[in-house]
Amino acid sequence: MVDVLVCIKRVPDVSGEITLTEDGRAVDDGYLGHTVSSHEECAVELAVQVANATGGSATALTLGAAEAVEQLRDALAVGCSAAVLVEAEADRYGPAAVAAAIADVVRRKEADGTPYDLVLLGNDAADTGDFQVGVRLAYRLGRPVLTGISTCAVQDVTLHAEGAGPDGTEVFEVALPAVVAVQEGGVAPRYPSITGRMKAKRTTVETVTPTAEPAGSGRVRYTLPPPQPSTVQVLGEGPDAAPAVVDLLFELGVVSR
Repeated sequence: MVDVLVCIKRVPDVSGEITLTEDGRAVDDGYLGHTVSSHEECAVELAVQVANATGGSATALTLGAAEAVEQLRDALAVGCSAAVLVEAEADRYGPAAVAAAIADVVRRKEADGTPYDLVLLGNDAADTGDFQVGVRLAYRLGRPVLTGISTCAVQDVTLHAEGAGPDGTEVFEVALPAVVAVQEGGVAPRYPSITGRMKAKRTTVETVTPTAEPAGSGRVRYTLPPPQPSTVQVLGEGPDAAPAVVDLLFELGVVSR
């Protein structure tokens, strides 16, 4: 039986136009929806798979404001059985402080007799691009850590994991307990069913308060890349444009002569 903790983060849905706050330290999410990163969606799926295969449990955790419960309920709707909200102002937390807050929850659960054998995270944060939390968390817990992992499974007390390396697929075997940072591409996240959503609404989300004062994110400011110039070439109007369209198709290799 393997009990898994999967860590997610509420981030702005940046599928539309991105703007920054006045101080340039965050994405202005006033007109954006919220979601989790693709890496974390895959981490949730792997957590549910490992828990189901071993008769264990999958718990979702996030650090953020009360509104982040929305993302926790999304994880509950696809198979997680419990959720923990570390209620705090996420903008005040850098990678080191986030890792410390998660480590405190893991240690408290272990002291209560409900340890997490495996902790999964996204490989990096979708909004800040931090790649550090998984490694920092493993260091605090004294556990082995893997990053850039696409798939994983547990047999007995050994974690079998695979990830893309510079020379192809890399295969790892690590003794539990362990920390793993997941990269998208190895599994397809499942969609929540109506039954799953109803169950998620009824599940009580545990709320805890961090004990340590964060030192700040250390972020100075973001910058947006300049807009990419775009040009439009008018090939013609009506039937007169047909020859130009044909020439363009040949030029692009869509059709052959």
